[in-house]
Amino acid sequence: MKSFLRPTARHTTLFALITAATLLSLTACSEGEAGGPGAGGPGGEPGAVPTQDVVSSVTKDEAAARLLPAEVRERGSLRLASSVGGTPPSSTYLPDGRTVAGVDIDVADAVGKVLGIKLKREVASFEAILPALSSGKYDLGTGNFGVTEPRRKTIDFVTYINDGQAFAARQDSDLDRVTDLRQLCGLTVATGAGTTFEATLEDNKHVCADAGEKAYEVKTYAEQGALWSALHQGRADVVMSTINGLRYAVAQQQGLKFLNEYHRLDVGFAFKKGTPLAPAFQAAVNTLIKNGTYERILRKWDTQKSALDTSRISPPEIKD
Repeated sequence: MKSFLRPTARHTTLFALITAATLLSLTACSEGEAGGPGAGGPGGEPGAVPTQDVVSSVTKDEAAARLLPAEVRERGSLRLASSVGGTPPSSTYLPDGRTVAGVDIDVADAVGKVLGIKLKREVASFEAILPALSSGKYDLGTGNFGVTEPRRKTIDFVTYINDGQAFAARQDSDLDRVTDLRQLCGLTVATGAGTTFEATLEDNKHVCADAGEKAYEVKTYAEQGALWSALHQGRADVVMSTINGLRYAVAQQQGLKFLNEYHRLDVGFAFKKGTPLAPAFQAAVNTLIKNGTYERILRKWDTQKSALDTSRISPPEIKD
């Protein structure tokens, strides 16, 4: 659902590098295990992305592992493409600029342990992952990929969290909630390139003309930092992105406000259509739900409200 570039220094672990002369000061804090955004990492230290180990104790589930194709069990590994480098809780880099962390990362690592295989992770751009699955370059992908009807035509999903679409704006905005896209008419909306947000905005641009109003303008960015810079500098009036990501980001930046959730979506591992891997991954996620690992991962990243009761394979898109 989102697209980010890899940061290169400590102060870019939460947001991509932006021109220093134009960027307002950002305070990088974490979503604490026990508290909300800004509670800090272990020990409550502000500015620390949570690093608690909630995965290493996970053990192999033989029943789930037997659902893998024989050649995968024999090889013992799969190629995983991950979109990494933006705002927690989905995925980000730790201050060393190399170690990845986030809900997507922890869930994938835990699933690999349940299945007794190594997920060989390669960081890839968000917009490149889904096409690469179809071409066979990767076996699966993560990147907060929301399950939508257009995607279900070409991609199989195994769900592991519920997130979705939301809006944020500057504190001086007249917007308090966006329940109808006609409220955006005449405004400039910043969002990630190649995302469900861009698709939603573009598919519904007609609502302004239908109402006899000026259309809203959609500006897309491949870098999350550039998106926030556009909002701070007034080149955009509102941002559309993930629910959990916006809640976190707004808590770290002064002068911004979270508006509201707009549309919930289940999020899942993405696979080539017709993959034989889906049943094993579904069983692995459900094992994590049953043994408590899943709850510990969500608590670590303060995303308990996004918990699923059970994993499903390519469920229909949630309709509000």
